[in-house]
Amino acid sequence: MEKIDNMATKKDLIYGIHPMLEAAKSGQSFDKVFFRKGISGENISTLKQLLHQNHVPIQYVPVEKLNRITGKFHQGVIGLISPIPFQDIETILPSLFEEGKNPFFLILDQISDVRNFGAITRTAEAAGIDAIIIPSKGSASINSDAMKTSAGALSYIPICRSNNLNRTCEYLKNSGLQIAAATEKSKEYYYNQKLDGPLALIMGSEGEGISNSLLDYCDLFLTLPMSGKIASLNVSVAAGILIYEVIRQRKNTFKKI
Repeated sequence: MEKIDNMATKKDLIYGIHPMLEAAKSGQSFDKVFFRKGISGENISTLKQLLHQNHVPIQYVPVEKLNRITGKFHQGVIGLISPIPFQDIETILPSLFEEGKNPFFLILDQISDVRNFGAITRTAEAAGIDAIIIPSKGSASINSDAMKTSAGALSYIPICRSNNLNRTCEYLKNSGLQIAAATEKSKEYYYNQKLDGPLALIMGSEGEGISNSLLDYCDLFLTLPMSGKIASLNVSVAAGILIYEVIRQRKNTFKKI
């Protein structure tokens, strides 16, 4: 089936104000929603409020883009359906503590490449990470391509969207988790850090790295030794190394390096 802006197929769409309102009220998961620039009205305001409550990214675009996505009567609003439901970190974390588990979360800051996102998700699910947290805006789309590159892992690992990663990190810290950042600015190699307690690991985009505002919340800064001429690794490779170091320390299978 023909791709639409490389984001969705026609069967992945809901369009029209009333269909979108009913879908949002019913709890339908959206990857993102497009509104025509300048659109207004009581129903539009209600729809935007519902979407914000569910951390759904909103984009305002020219009507020409909406017309390209669908030639149908869209009334200025089109929703891209997500293949997975999104979950709430503030529901997941208390449940883990109640079950006596040692929480381990992965925070992906502005990782927009769907191949990297899918590869990281696959590793995270295989390692048993409890949830992945992504920002509502600036993250890779959760669509059929993401499902394919994750080898289906997105169907099994909880994905949580956050309107504000700073507040999410603050919540996690106040709940007893350490926040660890993967950054080349650190002087401490990852294997010399204690990572076996409740933890949230932040991975940043290859271009920008982790946002400075998020670094302010971090307790640990992790770097990988680089002996070659290349100064950094692909983010999905780096994530795999760090995730399995946490698992190694938790299982205590091998001697501490």
